[in-house]
Amino acid sequence: MLEIPEAAVLAQQITQTFTGKTVRQVTAAHSPHKFAWYSGDPAAYAGLLAGTKLSASTARGGMVEIEAGDAVLLFSDGVNLRWHASAAEQPAKHQLLLEFADGSALSASVAMYGGLLCFQRGRSDNPYYLVALSKPSPLGEVFTPDYFAGLFTPEMDKLALKAFLATEQRIPGLGNGVLQDILYNARLHPKRKVNTLSSGQRETLYTAITATLRAMTLGGGRDTERDLFGNEGGYATKMSKNTVGKPCPVCGSLIVKEAYMGGSIYTCPGCQI
Repeated sequence: MLEIPEAAVLAQQITQTFTGKTVRQVTAAHSPHKFAWYSGDPAAYAGLLAGTKLSASTARGGMVEIEAGDAVLLFSDGVNLRWHASAAEQPAKHQLLLEFADGSALSASVAMYGGLLCFQRGRSDNPYYLVALSKPSPLGEVFTPDYFAGLFTPEMDKLALKAFLATEQRIPGLGNGVLQDILYNARLHPKRKVNTLSSGQRETLYTAITATLRAMTLGGGRDTERDLFGNEGGYATKMSKNTVGKPCPVCGSLIVKEAYMGGSIYTCPGCQI
């Protein structure tokens, strides 16, 4: 799933690979998918994109934004983006395919669910996108300790840390996936209540958020996800499906998986309290 590190990596790769390329043909909704979400009629995408040149791609929280003339492409959540050198490499099934004048292509496919939005610049009413535009990223300088401290309002006191950090777009793009290593590095349990944290633990949590997300991004994304070229990310997750049942590298306790708040959490019983 696209979260902050993967969106940042994909945006950089797309910028380097596709900037300046002219869109020759657009195919939208080729393979019907119940949970592939478009903005308006996908048949209109060709009129917005054909003949344009792609320019910079930018990460917006856990979304990938691509500028194309006066249009914007926006991909979210469970969308898999792939580069193809030629028509022979294009997938048989996809929810959006951009073919370029040089013969290369960019495909977007949805596994479980995902948004593949196209709209004229400045005309999106997507609430997740607008929130991501308005709030600072933990990868940037504006996400300061003071800004983070301001998120701890009285209304948040009784929330579990998972709910506080990974819901309601308080930190856009910080989802259940990256949450696991963040809380492990902070030595905090996902079920821990916000109002039980000391000031020192809040500071530790801030450091864990920023340092962990930067490490994931610099590593090319998590090893549970794939990049534009189909390669696994180079950041080795500590708490994920790849490590469940293995000993914690710090204390040796076996890493456990359990269901919580509609998803899975991975924790070390010895380190996280």
